[in-house]
Amino acid sequence: MSRWQRVRTGAHLFLVGIRRRMVIGARAVLIDADGRVLLLRHTYMPGWHFPGGGVEPGETAAEAARREAEEETGFRVDGQMRLLGLYLHRSEATDRDHVAVYVAREFRMVKPFSANGEIAEIGWFPLSQPPEGVDPGTARRIAELASRTEDTQGLW
Repeated sequence: MSRWQRVRTGAHLFLVGIRRRMVIGARAVLIDADGRVLLLRHTYMPGWHFPGGGVEPGETAAEAARREAEEETGFRVDGQMRLLGLYLHRSEATDRDHVAVYVAREFRMVKPFSANGEIAEIGWFPLSQPPEGVDPGTARRIAELASRTEDTQGLW
């Protein structure tokens, strides 16, 4: 195989790998004693979302949800987290991402929130009254929690 063929084949395999790679994300749904849910607004995309992000190598989805909640909001999950579900996240960019959503009711603030380059603000909202502009996937999970039903389609 010529050098050019090796480069071309390597580039093709690299691009196919990126295009076909499945990404696992994790979200933390923190619900306080008053039945309010913690949401945040990012600086780089619209809408209110649950704290969350990608699962790092060597990390479980639950560990990622705990880490992201603390990094993004300053709240540390102390107790058990219950898996609400694993959802396919469809977007314009991909239809291969999956999001593990965990619910936590035992947590404490370990660092006061301060707006930064990633998170513009956080807020507590009643499950029955999510804020205007909530992300559609987040809205579906809030509705499930508020009505105590489960999603049967598995879509974010």
